[in-house]
Amino acid sequence: MDSDKLSIEVGQHSDKLSSIEVVESSGKLSPEAVVQSEESLQVEVAYARPDKQKLMAITLPLGATIEDAVHRSGMLRHFPEINLAVNQVGIFGKLAKLDTRLRNGDRVEIYRPLVADPKEMRRQRALQGKKI
Repeated sequence: MDSDKLSIEVGQHSDKLSSIEVVESSGKLSPEAVVQSEESLQVEVAYARPDKQKLMAITLPLGATIEDAVHRSGMLRHFPEINLAVNQVGIFGKLAKLDTRLRNGDRVEIYRPLVADPKEMRRQRALQGKKI
């Protein structure tokens, strides 16, 4: 199956260019492609690293889940570090389970694990400030 790609430049970080790649796997990128049919729905799947971000528009059958969308999007091939047993997922910034059924227009997001607990880091900075 052929797919059209549209790369969007979103800014620069150091010497590396950050970009978002939008891929429509069901055909040409057009307003008509976003219209829901009676048997399918359009969703986006997003994942971001500091050096690379990817946003993919895909068509799924009605009743599809977040897990279905992640697999159909090909994100697991593009980002082998994604482990659905470890990485959390959500819809429009709200945590959700892999078996959550999708609605037309949803944006599925795959979240990276935190490197450090924000509360603990804040506590450590506060302690360092008191020592000075």
